[in-house]
Amino acid sequence: METLPQSRDQLLYAEVFISDMPALKDIFLRTQTLKQLNQNFGVPFLLVKKKGEVVAFATLVISEKGEIAFKIYEDRLSDTEKRNFTQRTESYFRKSNTANFRNPEQLKSSILRMVSWLNIG
Repeated sequence: METLPQSRDQLLYAEVFISDMPALKDIFLRTQTLKQLNQNFGVPFLLVKKKGEVVAFATLVISEKGEIAFKIYEDRLSDTEKRNFTQRTESYFRKSNTANFRNPEQLKSSILRMVSWLNIG
């Protein structure tokens, strides 16, 4: 996915890279008031930067029904910015065909590995 700058609202939407993980972990722990990641952190796949700083991300999770879903964690987005990011996330989610987006067992395994790896550091 190409990174798309949004000049009118100064937002930048991008796919998640390993180098983004410390910022995502910080947002998750702060917004959830936790000291350590849990399975709700999921597998992040899309983020929003505002003035060069990550302020929100979307992550793949397993719903209570055992289905693949996404959750958005955010820090300092307006209601309009949240709606825009949610719309972009829904579109990306529908179009993606990789195993984590379509196979619940694969996603469960990926979440376990991701959370374990990030909790070590």
